[in-house]
Amino acid sequence: MHIQEWLETIPAVSVYALVGVVIGLESLGIPLPGEIVLVSAALLAAGHDGIDPWILGACASAGAVIGDSIGYAIGRKGGRPMLGWLGGKFPKHFGESQIAMAERSFHKWGMWAVFFGRFVALLRIFAGPLAGVLHMPYWKFLIANVLGGIVWAGGTTAVIYSVGVVAEAWLKRFSYLGLVAAVLIGITSMLIVKNRAKKAAERMSAVPTTVPVAD
Repeated sequence: MHIQEWLETIPAVSVYALVGVVIGLESLGIPLPGEIVLVSAALLAAGHDGIDPWILGACASAGAVIGDSIGYAIGRKGGRPMLGWLGGKFPKHFGESQIAMAERSFHKWGMWAVFFGRFVALLRIFAGPLAGVLHMPYWKFLIANVLGGIVWAGGTTAVIYSVGVVAEAWLKRFSYLGLVAAVLIGITSMLIVKNRAKKAAERMSAVPTTVPVAD
């Protein structure tokens, strides 16, 4: 079952909680499809009056900020041995090459790596724990974390929700236009066939009939 179809089967409160929890767990360093869940929930909100996009965006933002903060605390306390342990558990996400790439980003961009890391799947998982491991000053991390979480989670919700509303309205309008077009095509085809039949009948009546003469 598709994620969006599954979300339709649970209450709105559960959707808010699920989005916040999944994004929070992803932000603290557990590889989960946070962005996919958020996009699916935002699309669901576009066609479901029971789900408020504002509440959804707030829950997603809160999950992102809280998850990243917990990840920072874990990384600061666990240090590099923790990254080695994560590499053993999730080699595709926390392998040496992935860690090296994330470290280069942090050394080059500093707190901006935390902010922009929100928009990159791999860095989104790394941002909190790695900032703690590298002992980034917490006030810098907090500013980048809060701004990045709100812009990414809130912005993604707003954009996907708006696109979903416009798409749904367009599809409804298209269905009406399609119905009108089908009726017009049907009427036009009927008139063309009727006109051709009439002309064919006129041509047949114009042809003189020859009566055979008896010898």
